[in-house]
Amino acid sequence: MTNWFNEEHATFGDRLEKARQAIGQSQEDLAQKLGVKLTTFRNWEDDRSEPRGNRMQMLAGMLNVSLVWLMTGEGAGVASEEDIDGSEQRPAILIAAREMRAIKNDLLKLHDRLARAETRLLKLTN
Repeated sequence: MTNWFNEEHATFGDRLEKARQAIGQSQEDLAQKLGVKLTTFRNWEDDRSEPRGNRMQMLAGMLNVSLVWLMTGEGAGVASEEDIDGSEQRPAILIAAREMRAIKNDLLKLHDRLARAETRLLKLTN
């Protein structure tokens, strides 16, 4: 696969796609976890629209990038392969990244459970 990403000319949609691919998530999966329609998520990646602030913040957390990088391209973004490959601490970095990914997935599952419970509660109280 060729490297299509160019930090200097990247748009919000480009950064979103790059970060999503870096964590190995599909558009469908991430849209579902965010609670938005797939078409909405695709519009974000295609630069047809942008998410509101609360969704932008959620995206940054899910993608392991800074909110500033996601919005502007400045700051802590997606680590490049060169950043990790040349490091003497590569094994520790990979272990920490796996642990963070596992914790994040656990949090996303809990978020989904909480949303379902909240929906049930609202139905019961109405």
